[in-house]
Order: sequence, then structure tokens, then C-alpha cells
Amino acid sequence: MSKPSLPESYIHHIREMLGSEAEAFIDSYEEPRVQGLRFNSIKATPELKKQVIEQFNLTQVPWCETGYYYQSNERPGKHVYHAAGLYYIQEPSAMSAVEMLNPQPGEIILDLAAAPGGKTTHIASLMEDQGLLVSNEIHPSRAKILAENVERMGLSSVVVTSAAPGELSARFPAAFDRIMLDAPCSGEGMFRKDPDAVTEWSDDLVTLCVNRQWDILQDAYIMLKPGGTLAYSTCTFNREENEGMMERFVAAYPDLTLVRTERIWPHSAQGEGHFVAVVTKADSQAYTSQEPDEQPRKRKEKRGRNPRQTASSKELESAWNAYLVWSSDHTDTVANGNGKPLLFGEALYVLPERADQLLTDDRLNGLKLPRPGLHVGDWKKGRFEPAHALALALGQHQTVNMQHVSLDAETSQVAAYLRGESLPAESGLTGWTLVTANGLPLGWGKASAGQLKNRLPKGLRRMQ
Repeated sequence: MSKPSLPESYIHHIREMLGSEAEAFIDSYEEPRVQGLRFNSIKATPELKKQVIEQFNLTQVPWCETGYYYQSNERPGKHVYHAAGLYYIQEPSAMSAVEMLNPQPGEIILDLAAAPGGKTTHIASLMEDQGLLVSNEIHPSRAKILAENVERMGLSSVVVTSAAPGELSARFPAAFDRIMLDAPCSGEGMFRKDPDAVTEWSDDLVTLCVNRQWDILQDAYIMLKPGGTLAYSTCTFNREENEGMMERFVAAYPDLTLVRTERIWPHSAQGEGHFVAVVTKADSQAYTSQEPDEQPRKRKEKRGRNPRQTASSKELESAWNAYLVWSSDHTDTVANGNGKPLLFGEALYVLPERADQLLTDDRLNGLKLPRPGLHVGDWKKGRFEPAHALALALGQHQTVNMQHVSLDAETSQVAAYLRGESLPAESGLTGWTLVTANGLPLGWGKASAGQLKNRLPKGLRRMQ
């Protein structure tokens, strides 16, 4: 691999930072990129992990128990296990941030700049999908990708929002036990992966990112509970966006403590590079800022139409009751049965159980919600149809009707299902049926007259 043409100013900064190690760092750009995947512990049984590790010749990422390296000639992203949410393709260095955040089951957590979803799905996995994770992405198109990745991993504890940090801080002051802020940065750790990142880099870009990061941190501070923990990360190397930013942050707020910082350098570890800092907030909210202009800013909250008013309370009740009846007929347990239902047009969602106190109607009013909890199904003209997201969130032993498709290349059942083709139904099957491969749900089929009609969403079907 040829070395990218690095900006002279960037090289100067690196030599100032690393001294005698600088040449080894610069030479690392001639090395190939490092590839990684992280298992979804909600779905990964020991048997499945062992199979994947052997199939793709995986080796352990030292800072992440569920993270593994794979060689560039392997293609785990093309495998059916990826479609089933068994693992997430993720750059290995980036796995360090959530490990240092150390999320726990049952907590209320915010991922403030979350797309495309690597850190969100990692957090939810360590939470064992218990509690509430608000996963935010300001850009609508990226928020859509984030919601799709959350769905693929079969998560029911995640609510995806699309809002500016200031809008969130106005709605959710002192609301979160932990906050993950993977801050937008100058992307120096992307140089080996993306040549455009090299051409876009400049000292002015670093300054722009520093100002943006500082603004976002003010809102993160407002939303962090007393006694809470914030993990701040970037995929860049300069001090201004990393140690310098954290020093400035804790100096501005005396109730903050910088607990730990870690760097992964591409010349000394297998990874593209990452910076992570962990900050805690004291139990007492009383503090005096060193500078008046660095007091937490009060935001004027935007208000809009209540999203629940897309359906009447009677329609909502009818849809929810239909889901409960369907679940009693088709599953062993009601997914998110204690959560709060929301009806958007025909789409029925269920907020996580821990969301009741935080995600009140008043706080949801006007907030963009690309994924307001688990999409359990659609209420269509008086009948309930289960959603694809519900299929991926169910375990193999939670449904009455199941059909297992073979991974054998000679039968190509999995390939046929992922193309959207119908399959022969197993004897005795009728109605909604969960299609699985090695126990991993892939989606729904509907059995009738010996045929299993494919109900995989068209947008997820593979052309080949």
C-alpha cells in the first residue's frame, strides 16, 4: 500500500507530538488497513462464536472481549450471519470507547452522535438490551442508517432520535447515567481508509472541529446526571481535539473529574487509531464556573406536533390490543409488553420499559424519532401484521411457528430466502412463521398450502 501524501502541517504536528516515534507513525500509512468485527452478545452463543471465529480465522482484539480482527481477504459482511445481526463490522480501535464507558444493564444512556451505529450497538450489547439507550444523529439520512443497524441487531431498548444537541439538552437536563460522545472531528485516523480525508484536512478544519466539539460538550454536560459518566472519543490525533479539549472541559466545570485517557496509535497497535477520555460528574450539582460565559446555556426548546396524535387514542388502543392477541397466538412472550405503545400512521412501536419517566409526551412533542422504540408491527384496516424488526428481536424459542433454512450451499435455502423467494413450507405450518438459520431469526414468512411466502422487506432483499 502506498503512503498517502500527507499535509506538511500535519507531519509537523505529529513530529512535535511523537518525537522519535514520529517516523514509525508516518510509515504506518504504508501498512494495510485493519479490519474488525464485534459480536452481538445478545445473539452470539458460544457455539456460533466458535464457528465464526474458525470460519473467518478471527483473532482477538485486546481491548474488547467481543471484538476480533479478520484479514482483508475475508468477507464476513457478506455472510447471512451479518444480515441476522450476529456481529457488527467495526474498526477495532473504535471498540475501545464503549469498553471504557462501561455501560451497565438497566441504565439510561445517551449516544449523542451515534451514526452509523457501531458504538450504539456496542452499548446496547453491554447493557444486555435492558434499560434505555437514546441514540441520536442530527443528520436525517444518517439517522435512517443508524435505525436500520439497530433493527438488524435485534435491539428493543434503543430509541433513535434526530436532533441538534441543544434541542436534546433543553428536553433532557440531568437525565442520563452515562453519555457516549464520539465527537465529529478532523478525522486524522481516517487517512489510511479514506484518501479524501487527507485532502480535506487543514489547520482551519481542526479549529472548526474544536469549536464544534466544545459546543456539543456544553450540551452533554447539561444532560449528564450528577454522579454520571461521560466518554468522549475521536478518531483524530492532535492534542487540541483530545487532551486539550478535556483539560478545558474539566477546568470550566469544577464538578467534573477526568478519570482516564487512552490513545491507540496505528504504529504501536492493530487499529486505525482512537482517543478516549472518561469524565465523571460529582454527585452535588453545586458549582461555580471559572468564566461567566461558560455557564451551562439555557436553550429555547422547539415545539411541534405530538407524534402520538398521528393516531387517535382509540386507534392506538385497538392496535395495541391486536398486537397482544397476535403475540398470545404466535409467541411465548410479548416483546416489550410493559413498554409504552406509540402509533405512527399504521406503524405500532413500543418504547422501552425504562422510557416511561424520561420520554414523556411533553418531551417527545415535536422531537424527530426515526425509531421510537421497537417496531412490533402494522395496524392495517383492522388487522395486525408483525414487523421485520420484531422478527429480528425474537429469540428462536419465542415463536410457535418456525422454519429453519439450511446454510448448505447445495440447497441454497438461505440465499433463496434473502433474494425474496418463496420456499416449500414444512408440513403442518400455517400462518406467520419465523425463518431462522442456525437459530438466528432472518425474518418472516407466511405459510399457506405448502408454500412459505416470503415477507422479507424488499429493501433488504439481495439481488444475487
